[in-house]
Amino acid sequence: MSEPNFWDYPDKAQKIVSQLSAIKSIVNPVREAVAACEDLRDLFDLAIEEDDNETLQALESDIQELAKKCDSIELAGTLSGPDDMNDCFFSIHAGAGGTESCDWASMLLRMYTRYFQDNGFKFEELDLTVGEEAGIRSITLKVSGAFAFGKLSCESGVHRLVRISPFDSQSRRHTSFTAIDVIPDAGDDVDIEIEDKDIRIDFYRASGAGGQHVNKTSSAVRITHLSTGIVVQCQNDRSQHKNKAEAMKMLKSRLYMLEKQKRDDELSKLYGNKGEIAWGNQIRSYVMQPYQMVKDHRTDYQSGNVNAVLDGDIEAFIDAYLKFRAEKKNKSSKK
Repeated sequence: MSEPNFWDYPDKAQKIVSQLSAIKSIVNPVREAVAACEDLRDLFDLAIEEDDNETLQALESDIQELAKKCDSIELAGTLSGPDDMNDCFFSIHAGAGGTESCDWASMLLRMYTRYFQDNGFKFEELDLTVGEEAGIRSITLKVSGAFAFGKLSCESGVHRLVRISPFDSQSRRHTSFTAIDVIPDAGDDVDIEIEDKDIRIDFYRASGAGGQHVNKTSSAVRITHLSTGIVVQCQNDRSQHKNKAEAMKMLKSRLYMLEKQKRDDELSKLYGNKGEIAWGNQIRSYVMQPYQMVKDHRTDYQSGNVNAVLDGDIEAFIDAYLKFRAEKKNKSSKK
């Protein structure tokens, strides 16, 4: 970064800056913990030497705080996969439940965007399909930040909501399903060649609020990979060319993930655990009626504060799954 021509290629430079930020997020907490440990040790030795019980008691809370920081560092160490540092494409898809599921998808979008904002992740909308009556049918976001894929991959799967429906005139309880799909951004360096004969490209007018330039021209792009059936689309930019470039980037990332599935059983299970977006496949349930509880069915971690979770307080669920995934990996490696 100290090279005089470092910023001559802004895209490459920004990628290096992001890598540096991710590495600092690993190294700095360790350095801070080591320094805090040394300070506490010196204070402890001094208090013992002077028989200062008041200082010794005060040190207990400092030691407990340091222990929490060490736990956090250990948890960060589980994000050691080859793609965990990468940015990602984060998609929400409404499933069984019609209007209810579309509304549930919009609730999840609000939950995750609040989580992104609270945790320093940047995000931009790439594609949006609104629901016929309410909510959204699907949305794809580009999420950027340190360990974006590593953390958000924990959320990949079917999410189930149980509540009294605001769309039911008889106020009956309804169950809705929405799927989260998370793909690492493989970047421009990924070695995947896509020939023109392998894809079909469609241009169309973007959906969304009227009156915008983006809705008046056929700038949105949909690319279908013919042999795998993978479909990606982007309508974020006014430029058809830029939307096509972003869609190709998504397609390469999905094909990259597909190739990794063939070689990596663990990653295959992680990506392929969504199943059908309906009963029996949910990774997490959000129950608002007849009681209040959010429960992750993989880890059994749960919270009774549904409103806080829906406001973006999901870090504890992610941490619990990171621990669960690491323990599962350790057990597999010992067999």
